[in-house]
Amino acid sequence: MTSTTDQGAGPQCDWLRGRTESALDCGGLLVPWGTAAPPPDRGATDPATQSGTAHTTQTALPPLTPDEVATVLSVAARAPSLHNTQPWRFRVQDGRIDLLADPDRMLRAVDPDGRELVISCGAALFGLRLGLRRIGRLPAVELLPDPAQPWLVARVWAAGHAAPTRVEADLIAAVPHRHTHRGPFSPGAVPGRLLAAMATDAAAEGCELVLVDDVTVVGRLDRLVQAAAAAQQADQQIAAELARWVRAPHSQARDGVPATARLAADAGGTRLAGRDFGLPGTEDAGGEPPSATAVLRTAGDAPVDWLRAGQALDRVLLRAAARWVFASLQSQPLESPRHRSAVRALLGGRGYPHMLLQFGRANTAVATPRRPHAEILARTQADW
Repeated sequence: MTSTTDQGAGPQCDWLRGRTESALDCGGLLVPWGTAAPPPDRGATDPATQSGTAHTTQTALPPLTPDEVATVLSVAARAPSLHNTQPWRFRVQDGRIDLLADPDRMLRAVDPDGRELVISCGAALFGLRLGLRRIGRLPAVELLPDPAQPWLVARVWAAGHAAPTRVEADLIAAVPHRHTHRGPFSPGAVPGRLLAAMATDAAAEGCELVLVDDVTVVGRLDRLVQAAAAAQQADQQIAAELARWVRAPHSQARDGVPATARLAADAGGTRLAGRDFGLPGTEDAGGEPPSATAVLRTAGDAPVDWLRAGQALDRVLLRAAARWVFASLQSQPLESPRHRSAVRALLGGRGYPHMLLQFGRANTAVATPRRPHAEILARTQADW
């Protein structure tokens, strides 16, 4: 794991256009080209599903049953997203599942380039992969498969059969109780072995998890968090946009930030200040501060990198939750180009940061609500 002490969209959706990139996934890890079936609607020699190696011809796999689709979507829908906007739709057809970004749930004031939107969809993409592993299928993935469909961010299909591994079973079991932890933590350090495992998970997804163990650097990050928060609070459009996703106590909404996921008062003692949602919640303050701070970053900063960041984020958070370690997520300074550049410089100018994370132990498992499947399934051309 890298440590800081070791270092010296608009209406045309142009931000989502990029070259097609494909990857095959076996048991949560990568499998070489040529060992999995191509998408059900393509032949084995289709260049869009190759990377210099021809696919082995295989017997077509049976399509997913409705119950299997529901199981897969139930895992994907638990992915984290900024303000719990859940900005994704799923289209099931021709033996595959298409993942589409939902432009109606894009935070255009704070996220005009759509980076946060795509990161959220990347997290849902890892959920699709893990959901297929839950039913014993091997997932294959195409990223940004069709430039003619700019909101189509990924295509997933079953490429084989295999029982889930022990590690995958742990991740699957953590899905229901994984949550963004905004309150204080319980006593107990995060084991170094777990931090190393999370770094390995991030690397497997093409990302880097940087452990920030220099208290001076953490303090500077906190000042950037507070500066970004002040700038957003002074921006009427951003403030109004946030208010639309903050739910009142006892709200029946299945999206947004519920009162149970917000602090009743300032927690204090945290390394990085939490987001001020403008409306107090019901989560008690007090307790232990986080025991580890990290930054998730990628080598590049194109939409395909944002998708990688989202997949790595969900994988890392599930790995932690499997050991009852949770993370408070802080992206405010990364939502501003100026403050994001400052964070990047603070980390040595290498890579592009996508999320600040604070890890700690917690015994609570208050998960935010999710929309029903009927709302996240795209069934008509108008839904695309």
